[in-house]
Amino acid sequence: MASTRTERLMENAVDFDAIVIANDGEPFLDSSFWYVTEQNSGCFESSYAVVRKDGSMDVIVNVLEEETARNGKGDVKVYHSRADLEKYFQEALKGCNKVGFNVHSASYASVMGIRKLVGTEFEIADASDALAKTYAIKDAKEIEATRKACRISSQVAAEIPDYLSEGVSEKEVAARMDARMRQLGGTGNAFDTIAAFGPNSSQPHYMPGDYRLKVHDAALFDFGSKYDRYCSDMTRTVFLGEPSDIMRRAYEVVLEAQTAGIEEYRAGANANAADLAARKIIDESEFKGKFIHSFGHGIGMDVHQPIHVSPRSEQILSAGNIVSAEPGIYIPGVGGIRIEDTILITENGCERLTSFPHELTIV
Repeated sequence: MASTRTERLMENAVDFDAIVIANDGEPFLDSSFWYVTEQNSGCFESSYAVVRKDGSMDVIVNVLEEETARNGKGDVKVYHSRADLEKYFQEALKGCNKVGFNVHSASYASVMGIRKLVGTEFEIADASDALAKTYAIKDAKEIEATRKACRISSQVAAEIPDYLSEGVSEKEVAARMDARMRQLGGTGNAFDTIAAFGPNSSQPHYMPGDYRLKVHDAALFDFGSKYDRYCSDMTRTVFLGEPSDIMRRAYEVVLEAQTAGIEEYRAGANANAADLAARKIIDESEFKGKFIHSFGHGIGMDVHQPIHVSPRSEQILSAGNIVSAEPGIYIPGVGGIRIEDTILITENGCERLTSFPHELTIV
């Protein structure tokens, strides 16, 4: 295996002469930029990483981002004017005929602007698959950062019963969880925390509202912390008082489904095997058709990365992949159950990076 991230990237992009990763303001931020530069802070505001065929990299930034850029990898070029920017791009892309861009984040204006700066009609190509294949396999530094993010969210998960009482609102508990993740050392949320009580828990992507917790309600929490840019992702569903019989049965089925799916996680396995194993458990129960999303997804600097653990996935898992395991059952008007962990794929199986008791919890 190549020793650097940029060398591995270009091994996955053999037909490219170079790849340009552009990082600008919202909404055109690209975590791939921080992945290849390994910077420890911001660096956007028209910043660029140019990775060439041999794995060498120029990091082209304005003076605003110079100090941050010099804390990372690559040959830093600081521009003060358009003339500087033109010079650095012409040098970086000299002789390049096919240049890749991350089409999921680079704007049309940015790509066309770079071509105009270079002054040659190089071929513009989609580098998103090469990038995804590269960052799908995490190195030791990435795994350790993810472990720390998972420890933080796991601690908050353990504290959830202490946050719950009759009459507390979804917004109040979500805010407390967010603050606690920061207090424990998190550097941000992996995504907006979901806190869904009672019938609201049947909506997988619910936004916390003013609903107040009632006795017998399910309380579903989907949340994650970031540490050094890397995400954790976990879901815990608990109950205030005894759950209804149907929700108790749904919890037991989801837990069984998660266990069956995780047993399929190992290097060399088909990514769809975990989903199919979990889905079989649910569809053979009274809750057939109530598992309405995929079993998992890749996790990294973005909480959703392109490893698809779905029934139709044709991907093969590799050691170093980090994925979620999150079966669910959703009953509109009644409630939902989801249990989720962050999982590291290993040569011989997998390792659960998040931790919390999986047995049904009644507050």
